[in-house]
Amino acid sequence: MKIPRCKGTRDLLPADMALFRHIERIFMDSCIKWGYKEVRTPTLEYLHLFTSAGTLTPEMLGRVYSFLDWDGWSGERVVLRPDGTIPIARLYGECLSEGSLAKLCYIENLFAFEGTGQESRERWECGAELIGDTGINGDVELIMLALEVLKKLCVSGVEVRLSHAGLIRGLLDEVGSSELLQKLIDGKKDAVNELKGVNKELAKKLSLIFGVTGKGKGYLDNLRAIFPNLSAAFDDLVKVTELLDGAGCNYKLHLASGLGFEYYTGTVFQLYCREAKLGGGGRYDELIPLVGDGPTPASGFALYVGHIMDLMEPAEIVDISAGKILIKPASDDVDVLKRFYELSTRLRDIGYVVEIELCSQDEAGYDWIISGGKEFDVIEKSGDKEYEGLSVDEVLQRLEAAR
Repeated sequence: MKIPRCKGTRDLLPADMALFRHIERIFMDSCIKWGYKEVRTPTLEYLHLFTSAGTLTPEMLGRVYSFLDWDGWSGERVVLRPDGTIPIARLYGECLSEGSLAKLCYIENLFAFEGTGQESRERWECGAELIGDTGINGDVELIMLALEVLKKLCVSGVEVRLSHAGLIRGLLDEVGSSELLQKLIDGKKDAVNELKGVNKELAKKLSLIFGVTGKGKGYLDNLRAIFPNLSAAFDDLVKVTELLDGAGCNYKLHLASGLGFEYYTGTVFQLYCREAKLGGGGRYDELIPLVGDGPTPASGFALYVGHIMDLMEPAEIVDISAGKILIKPASDDVDVLKRFYELSTRLRDIGYVVEIELCSQDEAGYDWIISGGKEFDVIEKSGDKEYEGLSVDEVLQRLEAAR
């Protein structure tokens, strides 16, 4: 009987891993060029890291994989990491808080239980965190970095959806019910009628936000006039949109979005392509104090690797190797194999992908076929050329001349 993979999980086959590594390389290269440095946090964390003062929503906490840490260790309840940012906040407080600015990036797997088994219970994220007093400029830098990564991955038509956690909290105070507010955000038809029964005037005001998108200072100023008590949030958004306009970024103001994580405090952004959510992030100035360090402004974002892979094709990956070579020794003689191993090593050192034939292999897909014994015979597939009786140095010269 075949044992199937666990529901809600995903196997990555060779073509999938090629995409995964391509995304990984593009992300890390972009981050490093923006001055970020890679870190990695443990897969296991203490549960109370995620319960501290509401760092995760109750809904998310209900989906974490948790168990007691037995066998001579702490005896505390631990979890498989469900979020990438909160462990970074802990890491910063423990190891890096003496510095004035930390620019960190990571690629990690996260775990959350899905009762239906239809969604992924293990997901991979590429994340970047900017910890320090960077203000609005830091928020915009993260948006531009995320967009740069997606552009280099040839993901077109990406839209930035902007909101503000202060605005969401202000609306929550006005509505008075987080459940009803979530219904409004989700566009549930009965939500407006439910609110009208409680506060008809507020329902009228909120109709200008829910289900409506806009762009630019004029749109925000109109809303500011309706919700003057939320002026600080609108000020932040005006500055962000002005900088994004200057950078030529495509964005829309989706002010009703932004719920989900308790720790956001300022600008919140989400990245969409053809209604697929590719990532998001925002400002979380109160998170690091919640996990044990002093007041520390911070912001960050994560890209969802699985969602990005679903939009890409293997053909979109650029092969950075010099070419692909199949080597076919004429015999298993030790001296013959030694010469072929020497040639393989030298070819790999200058960028070629080299496979030594271990059994009968299809020659399709290779740029060069090298066979022989004491000397080498070379077939150039693209030019349909053959060369016989070459030395190691002569093989290298022929291949380099054909580049």
